[in-house]
Amino acid sequence: MDDRSKEVGLVVTRTPLRISFAGGGTDMPDFYLRHNGAVLSTTINKYLYVTIKRHGGLYDESYRLNYSTTEQAGRLDDIENDIARECFRLLQVEPPIYMSTVADLPGLSGLGSSSSFAVGLLHALHAFAGERVSPGQLAEEAARVEIEILESPIGKQDHYAAAFGGLSHFQFQSDGQVAIEPQHLPKGQLESLFDQILLFWTGIWRNSSSVLAEQKLNSDRNVESLLIMRDHAQELRGIIQNGFTPERLGKVLDAGWNIKKKLASGISNSKIDDWYQKARKAGASGGKLCGAGGGGFMLIVAAPECHDAVRRALSDMTEVAVEYEAQGSKLMLAE
Repeated sequence: MDDRSKEVGLVVTRTPLRISFAGGGTDMPDFYLRHNGAVLSTTINKYLYVTIKRHGGLYDESYRLNYSTTEQAGRLDDIENDIARECFRLLQVEPPIYMSTVADLPGLSGLGSSSSFAVGLLHALHAFAGERVSPGQLAEEAARVEIEILESPIGKQDHYAAAFGGLSHFQFQSDGQVAIEPQHLPKGQLESLFDQILLFWTGIWRNSSSVLAEQKLNSDRNVESLLIMRDHAQELRGIIQNGFTPERLGKVLDAGWNIKKKLASGISNSKIDDWYQKARKAGASGGKLCGAGGGGFMLIVAAPECHDAVRRALSDMTEVAVEYEAQGSKLMLAE
């Protein structure tokens, strides 16, 4: 990427966050390379934005990065943000370069923000170099950065959700291929699906790495549980396609959550269990913590007439309203 004649002056990308309904954990290589995996997830109208531009020549540093902190680095190896550093390295970005990022919701919250950042940054860097890139290439490059290069104990679902967008059933196959099945529902049915969803911020930030590392170590012991969770993704796909109700959706999420809590020690705790039971007593048909667990966002499924009771039961958490997002990572500005 050293041919600056093709460069765009300023690039901004917008990449959605996601909610995973079922199958999380079966998208990790230790599982799907032996048993095949499947995940059902949807992107939501909460985003992570990445800006890339050529850094001004009068600044002393080769790299300036603004995110939750500010970095100024003279060499690529000095960049502390692992994902940014390895994305720059993968695409051979020549300094000086300026990057900034901002998100609608906090990171470390179970909505796939690190993978959305990787996808959005790679998208911006390709556009900055004057290159068009497919969602599939973005997903694979982002997964390579996080899983292969940085050796993060995560799966591939978040990269694919962020790159492709929409409500999709992903199949992670033993040959390494990913089959993507967008779930095409009429607008009214999509709205009805989201009318049954409540999302609450627990106020607990957590780094998923320790939970996922333990889950990875337990992969052989957890095979039977993960097979059931994989099948839940397929079951939910059928429910959504063939007429869903809050009870049918919630029942599958509840079964998956009760299995998931046993995959590793840090996935739940007494406070989280108490919140969940309060929601169930208030009329929720099911739910789960988003992402690896331990904190972040709690997803609740309930009939609309039960929503106010659930809100009262969970009044010590903050509700975040979300809607459906059909698109994946999007180029917002390139000039």
